[in-house]
Amino acid sequence: MIASNDNAKVKNVRELNSKHKARVTQSLFVVEGVKMCMEAPTDRINRVFVSESFYQDADNRKALEEKSPYFVDGDKLFVVKDSIFEGMCDTKTPQGILTVVEMKGTSFDELFESDKAPFIMILESIQDPGNLGTIIRTAEGAGVTGIIINDTTVDLYNPKTIRSTMGSLYRMKIYESKNLKETVDELKKRGITTYAAHLKGKEFYYEKSYKGPVAFMIGNEGNGLTDELSDMADTYIKIPMEGSVESLNAGVAASVLMYETLRQRKG
Repeated sequence: MIASNDNAKVKNVRELNSKHKARVTQSLFVVEGVKMCMEAPTDRINRVFVSESFYQDADNRKALEEKSPYFVDGDKLFVVKDSIFEGMCDTKTPQGILTVVEMKGTSFDELFESDKAPFIMILESIQDPGNLGTIIRTAEGAGVTGIIINDTTVDLYNPKTIRSTMGSLYRMKIYESKNLKETVDELKKRGITTYAAHLKGKEFYYEKSYKGPVAFMIGNEGNGLTDELSDMADTYIKIPMEGSVESLNAGVAASVLMYETLRQRKG
């Protein structure tokens, strides 16, 4: 059992939780809690840490055994003294288990492997990790086939982003673009119609058809889409609002568009 804060593995988990550079350098990230740990792809699990009290519970040990044989012989499982384990976690009330997971990138071509018509969300410089995580989670529920983010969007593996995805991070195809303008050009070459959620929109979002290949652009929470990117859209669309509200939260706006697309495709 690990009983020291100076243990190298303990220090590494803390570093992965707190430092973007460490995550990128090692291509690893940390997930916490029973749901996120049990849903982690077995072939991407680097190691698992459990608190002493968690491991003493027979049902927990059985769940670990069912998840992977690696956890039975201790090859990837480490039991940690409760007080030490709490210091390894980003959450204030840890559930007693965390997992170090290997990152898995998505290539541009992989966005089009679905047998469904492409349904893509393009996220430009989203800054709130909760917003990003919520969009990823909602995207899975709405049948989005891929997400594109740029390099100024908040860290995909920020602990708060990870928690907000509720496991969808493992399953959604997310492509990190170094140049959104070039990426949108490539989408257009593949026959995908692009829509920008924009205050300049002349048509309401529900007046368009999204049954064919589509991509929606969602901008930064404070500034919206840059002119450079929004000008590339085939069509500006808007979401009706009453009262004095000028815009919606990025996650909410994205959700409205995603579920309208799902509604049309299910109709």
